[in-house]
Amino acid sequence: MRRVTASDFSEALRDSAPVLFGYIPLGMAFGVLFQSLGHHWIFAPLAGLLIYAGSAQFMAVGLLAAGASYAEAFISTLVLNSRHIFYGLSVMSRYPAHGLSRWYLIFGLTDETYSLITARPPQSPGTVRYYVFLTGLNQSYWVIGCALGASLQSLYAFDSRGFEFALVALFLVLLIEQVRTMDERWLLAVALSASVLAYLLIPNQFLLVAIGMCLVTLFVRVCTGGEHG
Repeated sequence: MRRVTASDFSEALRDSAPVLFGYIPLGMAFGVLFQSLGHHWIFAPLAGLLIYAGSAQFMAVGLLAAGASYAEAFISTLVLNSRHIFYGLSVMSRYPAHGLSRWYLIFGLTDETYSLITARPPQSPGTVRYYVFLTGLNQSYWVIGCALGASLQSLYAFDSRGFEFALVALFLVLLIEQVRTMDERWLLAVALSASVLAYLLIPNQFLLVAIGMCLVTLFVRVCTGGEHG
């Protein structure tokens, strides 16, 4: 029996609570930094609404302040967000095959939303509605944070040092939840080992290198029939 929409929304609201407490202060930090460049405050929430890429938006602030070209901004953003290619494909089978909801879910996929989506059984009743509510709520938190930070900075300049730690705390909470629901804990050991090794070898691009190492490990395991062992 399919659950009603209200249940899907309340469940998404509950599950997105950690993201709420991370995205609001992070969005405020972005809004403060963006508005300090002299732009109108309304462009900060618009960036959260139309771009919705937290780390890329922070990087854009630095590039704008440094007078970088559009080409530099494009290449930097492409490299930074290329990680979405690796894990985005793994949730495509969970999304509807067509329709506006599919395209919005693709647009609104972030690291935090991915973590929450993959923690839910893919065949649960009302799954697609839950995904849409979850993605929409997470984006709304970010947009609200951007608006609050930019509007407050336009009225009163204040020191935002320390806001960025909210992102670290948010990732830790989501990691703990992922570990609690994982069936194969060895994957965590592989990810941690790959991250440390990649950082030691290529610190400037360790994220992409670590992801590549994990993919190679999983590919070898599949080819050798390890998924059945």
